[in-house]
Amino acid sequence: MTKYIFVTGGVTSSLGKGIIAASLAKLLQARGFTTTIQKFDPYINVDPGTLNPYEHGECYVTEDGAETDLDLGHYERYLNTYTSQANNVTTGRIYQYVINKEREGAYLGKTVQVIPHITDEIKRRMKLLGETNQFDVVITELGGTVGDIESLPYIEAVRQLKWEMGSSCIVVHLTLIPYLKAAKELKTKPTQHSVKLMSEHGLSPDVLVCRTEEPLYKDLKKKIALFCNVTIDAVIEALDADSIYMVPVEMMREKLDVTCLTKLGMPLGKEPDLTRWKEFLNKLRFPKNRVVIGLIGKYVELQDAYKSILEALIHAGAMNECKVEVRNIHSEYLTRENAIEKLQNVDAILVAPGFGSRGTEGKIEAIRYARENKVPFFGICLGMQMACIEFARNVLNMPKAHSTEMDPDTNQGVISMMESQKKVTMKGGTMRLGSFKCTLEEDSASAEIYGGMYITERHRHRYEFNNEYLEAFREAGFTPAGKNPDTDLVEIVELKDHPFYIGVQFHPEYKSTVENPHPLFVAFVKAAIEAQKEKAPAHSLKNTALV
Repeated sequence: MTKYIFVTGGVTSSLGKGIIAASLAKLLQARGFTTTIQKFDPYINVDPGTLNPYEHGECYVTEDGAETDLDLGHYERYLNTYTSQANNVTTGRIYQYVINKEREGAYLGKTVQVIPHITDEIKRRMKLLGETNQFDVVITELGGTVGDIESLPYIEAVRQLKWEMGSSCIVVHLTLIPYLKAAKELKTKPTQHSVKLMSEHGLSPDVLVCRTEEPLYKDLKKKIALFCNVTIDAVIEALDADSIYMVPVEMMREKLDVTCLTKLGMPLGKEPDLTRWKEFLNKLRFPKNRVVIGLIGKYVELQDAYKSILEALIHAGAMNECKVEVRNIHSEYLTRENAIEKLQNVDAILVAPGFGSRGTEGKIEAIRYARENKVPFFGICLGMQMACIEFARNVLNMPKAHSTEMDPDTNQGVISMMESQKKVTMKGGTMRLGSFKCTLEEDSASAEIYGGMYITERHRHRYEFNNEYLEAFREAGFTPAGKNPDTDLVEIVELKDHPFYIGVQFHPEYKSTVENPHPLFVAFVKAAIEAQKEKAPAHSLKNTALV
């Protein structure tokens, strides 16, 4: 019988529920239990696909084409297994389903209410992955914090499930123990109030994970246990860490996995073997090199806007035993006049994905600089499209070359809307989404990097390279190194006579994990190391630990 763990949050947002959920899942997986994680978000959008990054950070895409919360990226990076549409549920999707059922007459004239109709649908979806019998444990992260009005139906649904399932279902509550520097004390009152608020809705935590800047001493743990009605071994210390990848090791030290398994009445399984994980951490802690990569985008001031790219660079850096320092360069303020000033001290340039015209000219200037100065360049999605436009303008003598996304009236649309997208009017979930095949050219750099000619990668776009210009690009040394075998869509472009120049229409960052860093990112960081060695002595390194 599948067991269920619900991860809730209190006191404040951004405490790291997703990281705690992923760390717990990693430990359970290491003990031999099949585990998956799902995220239930309280917002009324059907999915985050139409949300601005300023609102919700990165939109993550799964293999089956679901636009999901960025926490699913953490789940995949930790567990090294794929998630799907079923792993992310929103209030919008719940209400949409219930309203459609009501319109069909499924409720036989009854008054449709939050209880039981909405909560029943939430419970059904919470148990859906477990009912496939693929998993021993299903971990469910509830978005928001206890007390949010949007979260109340989810709290009620979990309360009902605990009543129905007994010991097969537990709640892990992540909370904050603030340290007041003036008083030099840790304060438990916010946690007490958070648990009290949860209790007012009929739900009590089984395990408390306490985020803190200072260690929790024994008497403080006793106090928390007493006032929050949990056992003392269920008060878990979660000290701030310098890397999110240290959290599984810290949670294993605190025996979070043991406590949860005991409360679920499950055997402890084998002792977790985190050898590969710790090898990765050691490479992070003691790098042999350091490179500076310029990230060119229009959301660089947001930590979560390019989350998967940043994590993929960490994975690739560790594989190369190199610390990757990301220098954020806002594309909206990058011009031909200041390009040298802003870019001359980076070892490689990555042009990020995005939508809309804002900042595109800056991206084009960054790519021109990388091409002319032989700086390693990696363009992702829009970054690849801007590379095509830059080459057309400055090499093929097409001064008006553009994308029809930014300039619908251009007569030199080297990037144009996909035929399958031209009749699409709805915005949500209608792009080219999910995993698609790609065949690589045999003598291409990409084929050498991937170690084969056939790959699959995840996409999220409406526009594509216009194949009318294909031969002109190829003759000038701009190679279509990868194509979709079914649609002839150009997936990868490369530039000859350049140390590293690759643009991809897909999003390789979505498939990079701790145990399997993406080969394109690994090769890109390696190219940055080589470029740095050629132009200057190695940067000085401080041999400092992460913790």
